[in-house]
Amino acid sequence: MVAVRPGDVEATLSRIDPLRPVLLLFGPDTGLVRERARIFLAKAGEGSTDPFGLVRIDGDDIAGDPGRLVDEAGTVALFGGRRVISVRAGSKNIVPAVESLLAMPGLDAVVVIEAGDLKKGAPLRASCESSPRANAVACYADSERDLARLIDTMTASAGIAIDRDAREELMSLLGGDRLASRGEVEKLLLYVAGEPRITAQHVRDIVGDASALALDEVVDNALAGLSAESATAYRKALGEGMRGDVILGSVARAAQGLHLMRLGIEAGGSVERAMEGARPAIHFRRKPLVEKALRSWTAARLEKALLAVDDALLAARRNALLGPELAERALFQLAAAARRG
Repeated sequence: MVAVRPGDVEATLSRIDPLRPVLLLFGPDTGLVRERARIFLAKAGEGSTDPFGLVRIDGDDIAGDPGRLVDEAGTVALFGGRRVISVRAGSKNIVPAVESLLAMPGLDAVVVIEAGDLKKGAPLRASCESSPRANAVACYADSERDLARLIDTMTASAGIAIDRDAREELMSLLGGDRLASRGEVEKLLLYVAGEPRITAQHVRDIVGDASALALDEVVDNALAGLSAESATAYRKALGEGMRGDVILGSVARAAQGLHLMRLGIEAGGSVERAMEGARPAIHFRRKPLVEKALRSWTAARLEKALLAVDDALLAARRNALLGPELAERALFQLAAAARRG
């Protein structure tokens, strides 16, 4: 089996292995899949002067013509050097083409296959993992260590320091997609050009979604039982143009996430473990209020609260003029219920 372990990924992608010329990149983080493919393809083509040395093939094309991939891989480069082939899997089955490629004797070309989130046992993944001529690399959402390395590498390359609290703030806003994370850091670096260092305020100004942060303040205070703070944040959100029904929608989603965490706690887990395992990760500035909410509610009481929020949401959508008042009343009732807990 040649499914690459997470700890071996960097070493595997750092060199071209002539014994394993086929590389399958797959996983839910499509940005990371594409970034790793781009870097590996560039490495495979190093030293080549052939402008036609890199061939890109759409997976759906070879699904209808499985022999094409073998033909492309067996073609001798026009100006010498290594033949490099990039395949991006689509919605159609490319397993017959890949299996023919893996059975091909004397394969000199390097073939990189980009795929989506393939579950264990999926035919394409299983074919590559069971072949001694392929490496299969899973690309999952960046861990905290990965995000920290990405931020440190990019800020160091730009020659600008980043404050510790700014780094933590930035990490809490990234993740899920490598290319999106890289784009946000690049945007931040452009924003602070000429500044001596990156501060937390810089991060909030350019990376943090102001509307999302405002919603978090409303929702977290209500679920933690802090009526006055929630009301203040609610009026601020209304002043920024948010609708009452939109705010209640955020309340419902947050209550659902809280309910899942409470189920884990009531099954024997701890509050701390439930918060650490939350996806998406909880912003460090929100953690005190989320912890307070988790200790204020039970799963059963949250189910009743969710029904009440859903009723208020429906009423607010049906009556736009009364929407702000209906949402405010629902928030007060939610905070009162949290305090009773």
